[in-house]
Amino acid sequence: MEDEVLERNKNLNRGFRKLDVWREAIHLYTFEKKALDGYKNISFRIKDQVLDSVFSISSNIAEGYCRKSIKEYIQFVNVALGSCGENYSQFYALLESGEISREVFDGFDERHYRIESKLMNIAKALSSKMKTGDDWDSSYKV
Repeated sequence: MEDEVLERNKNLNRGFRKLDVWREAIHLYTFEKKALDGYKNISFRIKDQVLDSVFSISSNIAEGYCRKSIKEYIQFVNVALGSCGENYSQFYALLESGEISREVFDGFDERHYRIESKLMNIAKALSSKMKTGDDWDSSYKV
């Protein structure tokens, strides 16, 4: 179903849907939601904070992409990286406190690391592009 939904109604503003990092961030949210739903000992407030921070990653990738400015895109990629740090800290605290298993944490950490690395690479590439004077293609061609 995912591919069918993401392949319809295309335009430049929805181009973020092609980004592997955006899709992986959506999958990380799904992984965390399912994992945390299995733990009844974690308070609703903590689960909510953890899910807010992971949800913010994909949201900021999409918002930055849609701004159509390299400078703003970099800013939102950095906000997504900040959310990555927040999310990692929260999940690690759950591991340290014994509220989640090492197995769940390791599954999280593998996914999280890939996203974080891809975001850092995007930030680096966009910064290089900005230094050369290139800007966003705003022609809105499909």
